[in-house]
Amino acid sequence: MGVGKRKLTMAAVAVVCAMTVLGAPVTAYASQAKPAEPTPSPTPTPSSSSSSSPDPGSTPVTNEELERVRTKLEGLYHDAAVATDAYNAAEEKADKQSEELVDLAHEVVKGQQKLDKLQDLIGAAARAQYRGAGLPPEVRLWLSENPQDFLEGADRLRQGQLATKGLLAEMTQTQQDLEQYSKDASARWEKLETNRKAKEKAKKKIKKQIAAAEELEAQLEDDERERLTQLEEEAAQKSQAAWLDSGILAEINGKATPQGKKAVEFATNQIGKWYEWGAEGPDTYDCSGLTSEAWAAAGLTIPRTSQEQWRQLKHIDIQDMRPGDLIIYNADASHVAMYLGDGSIVHAPRPNRKVSIAGAGTMRILGVVRPDA
Repeated sequence: MGVGKRKLTMAAVAVVCAMTVLGAPVTAYASQAKPAEPTPSPTPTPSSSSSSSPDPGSTPVTNEELERVRTKLEGLYHDAAVATDAYNAAEEKADKQSEELVDLAHEVVKGQQKLDKLQDLIGAAARAQYRGAGLPPEVRLWLSENPQDFLEGADRLRQGQLATKGLLAEMTQTQQDLEQYSKDASARWEKLETNRKAKEKAKKKIKKQIAAAEELEAQLEDDERERLTQLEEEAAQKSQAAWLDSGILAEINGKATPQGKKAVEFATNQIGKWYEWGAEGPDTYDCSGLTSEAWAAAGLTIPRTSQEQWRQLKHIDIQDMRPGDLIIYNADASHVAMYLGDGSIVHAPRPNRKVSIAGAGTMRILGVVRPDA
């Protein structure tokens, strides 16, 4: 899955080698493969009342208590989605900074090679000038059998001095460039470390929220979990019915572009694959991993996270939606789905769920964006 793409290791090796040439101290941080994730053991309860915390072997909980459980689960998975977006954003920034560090490393190596060459040229020019300038000009003129030869030699000497001066200026500039590359590399290392910490913090929060949700569900008996699923479906159907009853579907009649059709085809081909936070396929996806990869398959690069998709892509009125457009959900843009037409979406819902088709109005819509505007 998409938990670190190994580019950071490559950048670390390249820059550390290059910075060694300069003699500048560098602290390297390399991304690591995703370790086996231990499961925390929080003890959430649906409410402050002990009777609302389902316990295997006890009297089955009421629908009201299950509704509180559903609401609690919704909140936990929402927080996990927000943290997933933060994780994905930090990972995307780290990948970009890793690539920049590799480029800087190449520039450092080229700059050092250029500096070495300039030093050799300057040394050769200095030796030549020393050999030709051992006597004062008037003595060399007096000793010269041909004054014209002396004048030509003096002109060549002057040109050599000017060339040497140019080489010195170029060497000075190259040294300054190398110093700047060193400063830039150090600054990017600091940003990489900041994003590494942000990723780790987001990862911990994701795991904590998901573990809490799973433990909460585990406290239910099998028949109670079935009733909880039914309550979730009923809530979604009620929300979708209210959205359709608004008459919005009668106003939506946009047709997909060729690119939009390709994006829809890719997304629907992933139906049945499990949700996994931070994943961009090909076997598992999170919500924005699915939409970004679908549009990549259609030949268009879009932001990786749902929040950046909402921020950067063109906003479209709901009634102007067409298949392939992305519907952003929740006030914090923490979820995204792809519109299919006829009031339906395809999305990667949440942990322990598979990529599936749902009603576009089953969640609170923030707005719609169009990748191929």
